[in-house]
Amino acid sequence: MTDCQEGEGAKTPMELYERLSVQGDKVRSLKTAKAEKAEIDSAIQLLLKLKTDYKQVTGQDYKAGCPPSENMNVSDNGPAADGTGDEDSVDPWNVSTTNAKGVDYDKLIVRFGSTKIEKDLVDRIEKVSGQKPHRFLRRGIFFSHRDMHQVLDAYEKNKSFYLYTGRGPSSEAMHVGHLIPFIFTKWLQDVFDIPLVIQMTDDEKYLWKDLTLEECHRFTLENAKDIIACGFDVNKTFIFSDLEYMGASPEFYRNVVKIQKHVTFNQVKGIFGFTDSDCIGKICFPAIQAAPSFSNSFPQIFGGRKDVQCLIPCAIDQDPYFRMTRDVAPRIGYPKPALLHSTFFPALQGAQTKMSASDVNSSIFLTDTPKQIKNKVINKHAFSGGKDTVEEHRKYGGNPEVDVSFMYLTFFLEDDEQLEKIRQDYSSGAILTGELKKILIETLQPMIAQHQERRKQVNEEIVKQFMTPRPLNFNL
Repeated sequence: MTDCQEGEGAKTPMELYERLSVQGDKVRSLKTAKAEKAEIDSAIQLLLKLKTDYKQVTGQDYKAGCPPSENMNVSDNGPAADGTGDEDSVDPWNVSTTNAKGVDYDKLIVRFGSTKIEKDLVDRIEKVSGQKPHRFLRRGIFFSHRDMHQVLDAYEKNKSFYLYTGRGPSSEAMHVGHLIPFIFTKWLQDVFDIPLVIQMTDDEKYLWKDLTLEECHRFTLENAKDIIACGFDVNKTFIFSDLEYMGASPEFYRNVVKIQKHVTFNQVKGIFGFTDSDCIGKICFPAIQAAPSFSNSFPQIFGGRKDVQCLIPCAIDQDPYFRMTRDVAPRIGYPKPALLHSTFFPALQGAQTKMSASDVNSSIFLTDTPKQIKNKVINKHAFSGGKDTVEEHRKYGGNPEVDVSFMYLTFFLEDDEQLEKIRQDYSSGAILTGELKKILIETLQPMIAQHQERRKQVNEEIVKQFMTPRPLNFNL
């Protein structure tokens, strides 16, 4: 994204100060000219990043009209040990950080302008749904939101909503990290008894990857089997391929065109970091990912209604798409979609990046055998927060905050008390790294084996049922 790239180069205090002055002037001029909200937001995000860089370099907050002194001491000892001296890079295609604990999500909330999910919202979801909050909510895995209180306000007044999430099918096999939004979305569908649309962006993968259209569509059908195996209700769920549905639904395409008309090239460059050398398909694609946010994109489900609220559970790297969508929505007469953001599922090598389907050693795939989970992946590749020797570990304990095995348990171990005991025992040295890995192996092996058994039951006819445009069974 542009706001991760434009700050490069200006690293001395005076250079940063001058860039801040210029950027501040730009923000003020955009506001005076009543520029588009997305363009103003993009400029403000860069301004905030520059202020953060300035404080990291100088140790002082930026103040307009107060340039840094020429003899100011600047620390240049490389990256901070905890990674706090470096800006996380987060966009829909890349996630990276130098911090072994992973991305600083509190900073990301400020940067993206979302709202942290506090205990009062979790308690309210429990009260409204009548169900114990999902472990992803209890543990802060879904940590940020936009307008969730508004969704609950409407639901309490008997106004229903629908869910929208998706998958970019870049490979035949999905990994366990891909399951996170679907596990949580299924829980939302069950407790609120609402319809769900799942977008398979095979067109996006064709535009971004070195794949043929036929490969992308085949991956869609294979990935759909894994998604269906999560247990979604066929009577309340519509899965669609962009390559198929765009040409079969005039209403969907009309919404794509409406969105495209209200977003400028400068805006998508600012939001997504596109350059003049990117193909025009990439520049147009964000409107396609935005369109499912509006209920009249699915006339077979909502009968042409355009006022049904949409809730989107997704990883926070997808938020730029929906910031754009929320800016456009009122200008074309639609309600803004609400969002629930999740943290990233870390790679086996550590939380500095998210798990990747293209790196077999960074991922636990849903096709892996119990032996592969135990030997090939966990024992050889999982980053540990333990000490170098048994004696040191027993004396000083391990660090669960950077240990990948413990991180994975926070996603998949249901029992909160058991998880807390493991954390305490590992921190105190009572549990060794090998023992922690064994607990994870014993958690993952049956979970993946059960998923594989469910997937075997998903034949082509079942996939066709889910992917056929049709009415769904629900009450608005």
